[in-house]
Amino acid sequence: MASVFVPVFYVLVVFGGLFIFGRFYRKRSTTKQIEPYFPRHHERDTYVTLLQRADPPASDALLKAALVRRAIADVQRILRLREDKQALQNLLQKGSVGDDLWNSLLAAEKELEAEIVEVHAEANSFVEGWGHVLFQTASEMLANEKTRAIVEQIPVDRARNGTCGILVVSPCLC
Repeated sequence: MASVFVPVFYVLVVFGGLFIFGRFYRKRSTTKQIEPYFPRHHERDTYVTLLQRADPPASDALLKAALVRRAIADVQRILRLREDKQALQNLLQKGSVGDDLWNSLLAAEKELEAEIVEVHAEANSFVEGWGHVLFQTASEMLANEKTRAIVEQIPVDRARNGTCGILVVSPCLC
């Protein structure tokens, strides 16, 4: 009679342990917060603050400029997501990074999609059809800022390296 109770007791202990472990694991994983992939969106905060100003209301030109800056920040985030997603997917497949970082990237991607829709709607509220042109303009402005930063860095690099920018070719003494 004892030979029947031992396997039944063993099965009950194993399944009971798995059930308790699963319950605690699910409870712990649901309370776990996903760390944001991007830092705070200061441009969005600035735009919303300008929209809410009522004492002296913000001018349309200032609101449009803030919206363009917000779109530029969104374009930067889009480019970073495009770069990081492929690399992160490869690292995830190899097991080098955890699922937390991947879930954070996916959450940031969804948040960015909602942000783009919101910026598009805000742009269309100023001028109908401006939403289509806004992101193209923002990407051109971002490219211009990057080019300007590189050009401004050239004299600093030359001064640090001690070159004057003139290419001197010495004769070969073979």
